[in-house]
Amino acid sequence: MKTIIYALFVGLISITSSQVMATSGGLHLDTVEIDITDQASLQRGAKTFVNYCLSCHQASFMRYNRMAKDLGLTDEQVKQNLMFASEKIGDTMTVAMRADDAKKWFGVTPPDLSVTSRSRGTDWLYTYLRTFYIDDAKIMGTNNLAFKDVGMPHVLWQQQGYLKNDVETGHLDTDTKGSQTTQEYNAMIADLVNFMAYIGEPSKIQRLALAKWVLLYLFVFFLVAYPMKKAFWKDIH
Repeated sequence: MKTIIYALFVGLISITSSQVMATSGGLHLDTVEIDITDQASLQRGAKTFVNYCLSCHQASFMRYNRMAKDLGLTDEQVKQNLMFASEKIGDTMTVAMRADDAKKWFGVTPPDLSVTSRSRGTDWLYTYLRTFYIDDAKIMGTNNLAFKDVGMPHVLWQQQGYLKNDVETGHLDTDTKGSQTTQEYNAMIADLVNFMAYIGEPSKIQRLALAKWVLLYLFVFFLVAYPMKKAFWKDIH
């Protein structure tokens, strides 16, 4: 019996590991801490998203007014600082660029980013956005360690600068410095990934807030139910 349980355990670990490796393409993924209850982080991530991602990618499952509520912003603050492609606060986060034009220019239609954090994983996103490197063989002039031959250019090159890939060591080294230090850029990407994790499952904020009350209810219920159980079963036991 122990042998069977052990075999099942090893098999489960192998399957999980295979899925992780398939998602990352065999690349070691850097870990990012996600906290969608951190409103300051979400606000910084939203700013980066609308300025650098929303030009091509959309997040059509998210509405601006829902985002305003969850991020602790007023509708007017969102209109003034985070709405550049829509007119109504109740609109979804879509782009004006037509899919046909995007495919003609980039070779592929930029995907909707609403649930990318759930399909790819936050560690993958964090690694991907930090591993663009110079590749003169590509039309865009860059490639990516996490997504080989990606069609997306390095839109954050001004902040990160350009990296070069050392084929012998497999490490990325600085070729041209950006406006931010490595620590500053990593922090900006962490906030962006945090925001993308939020838009992938915005209701999770409410579930987390409700969870403590559910646990408190269960604890109080236990204090009442256990003595009742002992009283009902005392003659049987």
